Amino acid sequence: MARMRPDRRAAAFALAAHALTWGAMLAFAHALALPDGWPLAVPGASGLPHAGGFNALAFVLPGGAIALLAWRLRLRLGARATLWAGVALRLWLLAALLFAAQGLLPLDPNELDAGGSRAHASAWLAWALALGAAAALSALALPAARWGSAAAALAVALVLALAPPGFADRLLLGAWTLWTAWLPLRLLRPAAEA
Repeated sequence: MARMRPDRRAAAFALAAHALTWGAMLAFAHALALPDGWPLAVPGASGLPHAGGFNALAFVLPGGAIALLAWRLRLRLGARATLWAGVALRLWLLAALLFAAQGLLPLDPNELDAGGSRAHASAWLAWALALGAAAALSALALPAARWGSAAAALAVALVLALAPPGFADRLLLGAWTLWTAWLPLRLLRPAAEA
């Protein structure tokens, strides 16, 4: 059997994708002089200057990159993956696609409870639930990822249940960033691929 090693390139790829998200959010918040506690998707609201660029940098490109990573890691596990491990990695792929969808469904500042804002909120909630389900199932199905995945699943559950709205998106984004960069380090690759 081939010797296994952590997939540091995949983890670095995930961190680079997340750097786009965090960088766009910080840069646009500064440029728009948003107050503390603003919802993270506000700079991408319809009608704001450069909203399309923000949505592409903060959601669409990073979500697509993480989806590509999840798909690649699922393929790498191949026949070694149990049914539940395969489902966990597919849920991770779904969460990444839902993260990207948030940028394709921008907020409507004129109707925060209807239309585009409702679609964006639905994508956000579906992303959070898919993230929690992927982390929980990874904790059960991927022994090497058990403790970090369980921590991520617990964090998502606590945030959804207890966090005030102004901080829930930041806490979930932090859990998403840490878990998706950490998981490739636990899903090992053969040393021959290095």
